[in-house]
Amino acid sequence: MKLATFNRGGAWSVGIVERDKMLDLGAGWRRFGKGEPPADMLGLIVGGPAVLDAIRKVCEAALGFNDDVSLWMPLLQLRLDAPIPRPRKNVFCVGRNYKAHIEEGARARGATPVFPVVPEFFSKPPTAVIGHEYDIRLDPKLTQKLDYEVELGIVIGRTARDIATTDVNDAVFGYTIVNDVSARDLQTRHGQWFKGKGLDTTCPIGPWIVMKDEFGDPSGHRITLRVNGVTRQDSNTADMLFDCAAIVASLSEGLTIEPGDIIATGTPSGVALGMLPQQWLKDGDVIEAEIAGIGVLRNRVRAC
Repeated sequence: MKLATFNRGGAWSVGIVERDKMLDLGAGWRRFGKGEPPADMLGLIVGGPAVLDAIRKVCEAALGFNDDVSLWMPLLQLRLDAPIPRPRKNVFCVGRNYKAHIEEGARARGATPVFPVVPEFFSKPPTAVIGHEYDIRLDPKLTQKLDYEVELGIVIGRTARDIATTDVNDAVFGYTIVNDVSARDLQTRHGQWFKGKGLDTTCPIGPWIVMKDEFGDPSGHRITLRVNGVTRQDSNTADMLFDCAAIVASLSEGLTIEPGDIIATGTPSGVALGMLPQQWLKDGDVIEAEIAGIGVLRNRVRAC
């Protein structure tokens, strides 16, 4: 099941994606469900298994009315927000989690590659989050070296701490795509990652969340990124240094993770930083981040 947040009449609504259509969950719930539907994606996640079971029943009933325009809308006619448009806290991120990306970054800086022995965490603020087809802001006064990073995003489904790697799947709600847009010159200038990765609009997420049972094992999915139709990144999530279970277990050591938390798991090689010559993002560039089993997250760069 694919769960999305879309904009309808200026308000966020939750929907279920079925092929080329979107089921308005609120409308379906009021017709086929009981009680009040979840108000938003975060409420849906917090609702746990009982809400998910109810949603599956609503979707099954609504499939018998797939020509009913009060329930189903053409997907191409909708604007999708980030699945959780305003996360309750920062998006957790893992740096340097693909070997070839570590090597290209070291090469670009004239340094010897050093591989981390534990996941390296940082975060991006909620104000950086945007959705599918939203514009990425490029301010030439701030950065001349704007870069892209396609990443698999983990969406947490329950409150937990000190999770064993064998129990991580129970804490996961689903998976999405994150583009960890990065201002490389700001990273260098400030001597850390947060500022260069925390600018407004530098955390596109989407286009939806794929439930963990549909996505399956998060290892072994092709992960790619194109700029203006040209492939820049092409790898596989199996190439992570630290897999999803190791990342969640490490993050949760002494740190409580909560429903709706998002964890970006690192990017493969092929970023602009590692290219010769380096090809930074510019006004008008279209970025397509794709992960097999999820879909395509598309955004355009706009100078301001």
